[in-house]
Amino acid sequence: MPTKIADVGADALREAKSNLDSDYVPSDDEEFMNERQQEYFRGLLIAWKKSILSEAESTLAHLQDGPLREPDLADRASSETDWAIELRTRDRQRKLIAKIDAAIRRIDEGEYGYCAVTGEPISLARLQARPIATMTLEAQERHERNERISRED
Repeated sequence: MPTKIADVGADALREAKSNLDSDYVPSDDEEFMNERQQEYFRGLLIAWKKSILSEAESTLAHLQDGPLREPDLADRASSETDWAIELRTRDRQRKLIAKIDAAIRRIDEGEYGYCAVTGEPISLARLQARPIATMTLEAQERHERNERISRED
């Protein structure tokens, strides 16, 4: 069953959050990116990566089951399209793993949670929703607006 491309990583992130050992959730009442928050996000990122890799292994195992042998051409075309979508999704997840690794590196270097553009703290709510975020919401929106304008030129 192919995954919707728009959902790449979303299910895996939800699963990772539910698998965290602790009931701890970062709060705005604490010092930003204290050791406990860093460990929370590191754990979340590692669990997310493991979940994605597990899904990829399952896809690989399914692909190795053998070639498609649909007798009907329409069924075969449909199956091939489904697999093409699944493989495209896995490719996007491969790229997502690189972003997860980069986020873990930023934690190690003490840069995690701070906007790459403005240097301001990224909100905990944004990091909870997108742990690989590198920009504040405002900086991201500005970046996307500029990108859209340059595409129109």
